[in-house]
Amino acid sequence: HVQLVESGGGSVQAGGSLRLSCEASGYSGYTTCMAWFRQAPGKEREGVAAIYAAGGKTLYADSVKGRFTISQDNLNNTSTHDMNSLEPDDTAVYYCASDRLNWGVCLQATASRPQLLSFWGQGTQVTVS
Repeated sequence: HVQLVESGGGSVQAGGSLRLSCEASGYSGYTTCMAWFRQAPGKEREGVAAIYAAGGKTLYADSVKGRFTISQDNLNNTSTHDMNSLEPDDTAVYYCASDRLNWGVCLQATASRPQLLSFWGQGTQVTVS
């Protein structure tokens, strides 16, 4: 039974930084696609970043490019999401998601088809004021 447990998040002033972590357990081996999404009140869920375990390829939404960094510890099946220069528009509930997908499908899932990812964390609130 695969579970994703997120940690981090909280409240920060604009310009500040936060780190989110997501630990995946229950996999036999390691997951290949780890992604982060966010959903603000009244808005649709948005794919923010993704990383492919084999080779470390990454994807970032234009809205966070240059400010957010995603990384993956394959040994521990843990993804870290460093968020810098935070803005009020970054306020949302952040979710991690994972699955064993190839990179092309991982990109597609993050960009527009989150339903392709089978496993999701419980979400963690990030508030920027």
